[in-house]
Amino acid sequence: MPFTRAEPLVQIFNLVVLINHRVLLSISLLVIMVCPKLWGQHKNEIVATLDGPTNQIRIRQHFTYVNQSKRGLSTLYFNDWNHAYSNKNTALAKRFAEEFNRSLHLAKDRERGKTTIKTIVDDNYAGLDWKREGNSDIISVTLNEVLKPSESIQLFFTYTIKLPSAKFTGYGRTDNLGYNLQNWYLTPAVFDGDWKLYNNINLDDLYTDITETRINFTFPEQLFLASNYRMSSIASFPGGQHVQLIGDKRKNCEIILTIDERFTKHVTDYLTITTDIESNKYEEISQGISIIKIAQFLHENLGKYPHDNLLVSEFDYNRSPLYGISQLPSFIRPYEEQFQFEMKFLKTAIRNYLKESLYLDPRKERWVNDAIGYYLMIKYVEEHYPDQKLIGKLSKIWGLKNFHLAQMDFNEQYSLFSMLSARKNIDQALTTSNDSLIKFNQKIANGYKAGLGMSYLSAYLGEKKIDSTVLDFFKNYKQKQFVSATDFRKTIEKYADKEVDWFFDEYVSTDKKIDYKIKNVDKTEDSITFVLKNKRGTNVPISVFGLEKDSVVSHYWFTDIDTTKTFTIPRKSEDRLVLNYDQKIPEFNQRDNWKTLNGWLSSNKKLKFQFFKDTEDPYYNQVFYVPIANFNLYDGITPGLRLYNKTFLERQFQYDISPTYSFLEKTLVGKVGFRYRKYHKKTGLYVTNYSFSASSSHFQENSRFSTLTPAVSFGWRPEDLLSNRRQYLLLRYRSVFRSIDDNLVGELDTDPDYSVMNVRYTDVDNNILNYSSWSVDAQHSSEFTKLAFELEYRKLFQSNRQLNVRFYAGKFLRNKTESNFFSFALDRPTDYMYDLAYLGRSEDSGLYSQQVIIAEGGFKSKLENPFANDWIATTNASTNIWRWIEAYGDLGFIKNKGDNARFVYDSGIRLNLVTDYFELYFPVYSNRGWEIAQNDYEERIRFVVTISPRTLIGLFTRKWF
Repeated sequence: MPFTRAEPLVQIFNLVVLINHRVLLSISLLVIMVCPKLWGQHKNEIVATLDGPTNQIRIRQHFTYVNQSKRGLSTLYFNDWNHAYSNKNTALAKRFAEEFNRSLHLAKDRERGKTTIKTIVDDNYAGLDWKREGNSDIISVTLNEVLKPSESIQLFFTYTIKLPSAKFTGYGRTDNLGYNLQNWYLTPAVFDGDWKLYNNINLDDLYTDITETRINFTFPEQLFLASNYRMSSIASFPGGQHVQLIGDKRKNCEIILTIDERFTKHVTDYLTITTDIESNKYEEISQGISIIKIAQFLHENLGKYPHDNLLVSEFDYNRSPLYGISQLPSFIRPYEEQFQFEMKFLKTAIRNYLKESLYLDPRKERWVNDAIGYYLMIKYVEEHYPDQKLIGKLSKIWGLKNFHLAQMDFNEQYSLFSMLSARKNIDQALTTSNDSLIKFNQKIANGYKAGLGMSYLSAYLGEKKIDSTVLDFFKNYKQKQFVSATDFRKTIEKYADKEVDWFFDEYVSTDKKIDYKIKNVDKTEDSITFVLKNKRGTNVPISVFGLEKDSVVSHYWFTDIDTTKTFTIPRKSEDRLVLNYDQKIPEFNQRDNWKTLNGWLSSNKKLKFQFFKDTEDPYYNQVFYVPIANFNLYDGITPGLRLYNKTFLERQFQYDISPTYSFLEKTLVGKVGFRYRKYHKKTGLYVTNYSFSASSSHFQENSRFSTLTPAVSFGWRPEDLLSNRRQYLLLRYRSVFRSIDDNLVGELDTDPDYSVMNVRYTDVDNNILNYSSWSVDAQHSSEFTKLAFELEYRKLFQSNRQLNVRFYAGKFLRNKTESNFFSFALDRPTDYMYDLAYLGRSEDSGLYSQQVIIAEGGFKSKLENPFANDWIATTNASTNIWRWIEAYGDLGFIKNKGDNARFVYDSGIRLNLVTDYFELYFPVYSNRGWEIAQNDYEERIRFVVTISPRTLIGLFTRKWF
């Protein structure tokens, strides 16, 4: 290992420190021997030297482990999360693959991180056996003797960690020559009767024991250091710097090293804050005032921070930002600079305040910190920015201010984003383990739902009771080991004057939806009688507001509604009854939450036509419209108007009507679709879709096709919601009607109109490392019956070489046709079902004929006699030569009735720029010989292109859901 010239001085310095530590250690051991009961906490002493040129940290760690359990321990476990970056088989690498992230799999060795352990010895200087457990970022140390309860043992570790590139998770060495260090040294796993062994999967949820930690840290001279630990003055020496970091009753030390001194310290009356969060457009003095305001808010609502310093960094914010409109580039963000700065600072400060104080299991019981944190964020906006709108200043712009989104308050985003998950039927209970959450739920929806739950409780029990609960819980449980959600529940029950079992048993522990409806309203001069219907059976309290115009004149809470229940309230001046008017309850469907008292005609919701998609407005029947333009060779660019009812939240019933005008054909074309989606449960058979669609377009000049398709489909998903595997069964009946130009009548060799019954089963596992899918497709019409099987497999090997293999086989069970229109095709199917997005479907020459859609035979070369009216069997394969340059080859057999089977093949170069979205194929050799040497080669080049915005958006959103 290379050393700098200052290394001898560093070693002398560390030796002096180590001698002092030995003296202190001897005193400590004497205390332990005299009175072991006084010693109840682990002690951690580290001497660490960061070597800049090699990006390595050499560590000598002296750890005193105290058995705080009632069992003897023969093996101890330690977290080594830096080693999660070491290879392609760690839990972290596999997690990345699930999220369609290949960065760690494709990383070069110099970019990876790893831990090299040299020695582990005990206090008798006897070497100890150790090994890596599971996916390599947890180590087990076998003791020479059983460690009895209340006894302690000293362990001496000598190891070197190589820091990973920060491009993977943000931790490690950064591109600007700095370092973000967290979870970088060995820490003890938690034992509470069972060992809590959690792998690093980029969730920021390390669960480790509380320790008294002293770190003597040496680092390069050109860097500036900030830490969440208390630190001594930094001492400089030739070639480096040294600092001692001290953490009392802490979990883990975070260090941020930068090449510029950007952290500032703010000493307030409440706590000391070190931060580099700033705003160029917000005055520095004003930033200081805002920080003091936030420090006061945290002190008043949580209590005294138990440490000397709170680190609030830009890096921590970027790990858990304010999602949504707040992530727009700064020059177009619609918020005032003060609000934007304070929300950014508040989000990060609350997160670190709680993480550094409440030591719950962050993987199993994360929801408690989320509930408190997001509740405080909601409370802060209510107190300091009650009129803040969700889209800020944009809500006042003409053309936007009439959108319901523009009228929503800032805090309504929590309900909006949590309901986005619920409407897609991917919501998960708050008690779901952090490593089992879908990414959208892990990053956004579950945290928002937890904060909404506390806000819900606050509205139901009273704000003072929930505020007292938070203060009490923080005061009594901060810095305590083995804090649990049960302690949080007991604290809430302590202050509640109403029954709150529903909150924990229904809201927190399940994914049940909340949905109520008002029915059968009767009124007299002095009373109003109505029926509340519990549509989902989730028995939780519901609020009812009486409104006169837009003013609240009465407010009630009702409970114990299993199915339906009748209530009577005094009549004041109400003209409407509205459920959940203040949006405190995350209700599944609010479109039926109100009833007018002015007669049946007044109760009908008005129709509202609105440009572009919007959020759901429960008081209107919304119809959205947006201009569109489609394209194909025969219709040209077809502008039109799309009418639909799909809001940002998914709805059971959707319609989509898109009439467009063909300037080339001077007539209307377009499509229309109706769909009813029924979700059943989360796993197994989880969804059924009923649909009816129609379309009309042209397939040649002055030749139109129209389709009508009723269909039903079923979807299955596995128990593990993180799995990308899906199974589908589709049943549809497609009727095709064609009108032919008079000049083409003789060229059409099939009946113009036909119908096909189609049944297709698909099983797909969309994994970026090992993609697999297979399907069986059966079609029946009056002229033919056929069966086809397709299998596709992609694998990314350890060597970073990717193999793509596809197999297709089809057979006619009966075939009375005389043409090739319904036949199997090698390279360009006729697409008689009109499923494929051909730009020029009838072309056999020119650019449009070079478009290839991988279907049926999947060949890229245009071979002679490419159709089969009996059977076909082909294999398509490709592998990468260098990055996205691949070699491909196709081979197979095709058989026509009355002919012998024919062997076919082709090969060439594939530019796999974006798989399935943009690809180029350059044929080289096939049945036609050396194609690359033949005339008109440019006409043989094939391309794959996707221009559908919906399909392209799916490329970027797939990792979230």
